[in-house]
Amino acid sequence: MRGSDQRTGELFSYVDIEDRVPAKHPLRLIRRIVNDVLAKLDGEFGKLYAAEGRPSIAPERLLRALLLQAFYTIRSERQLMEQLHYNLLYRWFVGLGVDDPVWVPTVFTKNRDRLLEADVARKFLCELLSHKEVRALLSDEHFSVDGTQVAAWASMKSFVAKDGSGEPPSSGRNGERDFHGERRSNATHASNTDPEAKLYKKGKGKEAKLSFIGNVMTENRNGFVVAADLREASGTAERAAARAMIVRYSPGNQRITVGADKGFDTAEFVADMRAFNVSPHVAQNTTHRRSAIDGRTTRHRGYEISQRKRKLVEEPFGWGKTIGGLARPMLRGAKRLAFKFILTMAAYDLIKLPRLIGMAA
Repeated sequence: MRGSDQRTGELFSYVDIEDRVPAKHPLRLIRRIVNDVLAKLDGEFGKLYAAEGRPSIAPERLLRALLLQAFYTIRSERQLMEQLHYNLLYRWFVGLGVDDPVWVPTVFTKNRDRLLEADVARKFLCELLSHKEVRALLSDEHFSVDGTQVAAWASMKSFVAKDGSGEPPSSGRNGERDFHGERRSNATHASNTDPEAKLYKKGKGKEAKLSFIGNVMTENRNGFVVAADLREASGTAERAAARAMIVRYSPGNQRITVGADKGFDTAEFVADMRAFNVSPHVAQNTTHRRSAIDGRTTRHRGYEISQRKRKLVEEPFGWGKTIGGLARPMLRGAKRLAFKFILTMAAYDLIKLPRLIGMAA
C-alpha cells in the first residue's frame, strides 16, 4: 500500500532533544569537554556582569554558539541565529530547548563584544589545554611556530591618503578611482574602514592586501595549537609574536625545541631563543646571506625531526580558512579579529579530540 504524503500537525512532541542526538555523535565528547572548560571559567564570567539588572545571554551559550559557527562554516551571526531556529543539533549543543527563543543577531554580537575585554578566547584556549584528557595528548618539549596572513574586512578603495589628497569625486558612496601610477604605503595611507589593517604581502610576487597576521604555536606530537596571537601586519610581526607566545607558554623553566621556517632565520631571533632556553630548530636561509643556524643545531637528529614535524603548524591555518571562517572574517579591528582567530584555533583543537581520545581509549 502506498503511504500518504499528507502532513498532519503535531500539538506536542514527547521526544527529548537529548535523545535526538546519536550517542556516538562526535559533538557529544566535544560538548562534555567544552562544558568542563566553561565551568573552570565561571569565576571570570562572574566578573563581567553586574549582580542586578536584566539578564543577558549566558556567556557559556555565547561561546558554544561561536564554536558551532567555526565547526560548521557559518559565515555570519545572522545566519547562525537562523540555523539555531530549526537545527535541533545546534540547539542541543548551545544549550537551548526546543521552545526557547533565539536571540536577535545584534543583541548576540553586542553580548559577544563584552567577552573581548576579559580576553575570554585566550583563557578558554588555556583552560582547554589544561583539561586532563587534552593535556595527556600534548608534547611538553617540542613545538613549532608560524604565522599566516588574515585578510581584513576592508577594500583597497578604503586605503586612502592620510592627508586627504587623492579623494575620489563625490559621485555616490562607491565612486570611481584610478590608482594607476600612485604609490601607496602604510606610512602615507590608511584604511578609513579599518584603520588598524595594514597593506601587506606574504612573500615576493604575492599581492599586497589589507591584512593582519595570525600566529600560532603548535606542539609536535599531535599538532595541537597551544598558543595563538593576532596583531597588525608587518615584516617582523611573526617573529615578535613567536617570542611572546614562547615566553607565555614556556617561560624558560625547561629546555624546549621550536621549529620554524626560513623567515625566522635571523641572528636576533636565534639569539633570543637561546637566551630563553630554547633550541631554535629554524630552517636555514642561505639564499642571500649566511644562516644564523650552524652545526651546533643541524648536526642533531632532533633538528631533522623538527623540520619534518613543523609542517603540522600549517594545518590549523588551512582548517581555519577553509572551515573556520578565517578566509575573510566579517569583523573590523584587531581586538575583534584576535578573539575570532584564537577561538577558531581552540575550535581546531576541539575537532581533533573525538578521534584522538577514541584511539587512546
